Amino acid sequence: KTDQSLETPDIQSLVLMFSSTAIGGAPHKFPGVTVVSTLLRPESRGYVRISSNNPKDAPEIAPNYLSVERDRMKLLESIKIVRKIFNNKNISSFVVEEKYPGSSLNTDEELLNYIKDYCRTSYHPVGTCKMGSDNMAVVDEELKVRGIKSLRVVDASIMPTLVSGNTNAPTIMIAEKASDMILKEYTN
Repeated sequence: KTDQSLETPDIQSLVLMFSSTAIGGAPHKFPGVTVVSTLLRPESRGYVRISSNNPKDAPEIAPNYLSVERDRMKLLESIKIVRKIFNNKNISSFVVEEKYPGSSLNTDEELLNYIKDYCRTSYHPVGTCKMGSDNMAVVDEELKVRGIKSLRVVDASIMPTLVSGNTNAPTIMIAEKASDMILKEYTN
């Protein structure tokens, strides 16, 4: 947690057993570990829009990462927490040096610039076809697309907000629930 008064964690830090500046990128030539901190409940909101009436045209995607200051502050605090962990006497003897962001970056401004330059997706987008009853909801409580017959959306895009953790298990639950609803509808 970036704030101990929070009821649930707001960041998740993963330790990768190699050094890299990009998830899925090539590992560095030197030995090391990478700590990736992820916002569990980001407030920044992006969008996916149809770019034309041609279905072959790519959609317009604007993730708007870190557009809300609170998200930037949470990631800034996560760097400070990871540094505190690695400076712990039980771990620090195994640390040769901090490569990224690097021990020369210490002010909040320097670290925020680093975050801006290196922040990447965690590959868990949700909410592009959110479920609900409000005007922004694309699907109803039965996952049916509003205004279109015989079409449902059954994936993480229906989640109105990001869950506090990985999206795999909740997405499986959505699919299981959808299969139950579809079977019930077609067997009655």
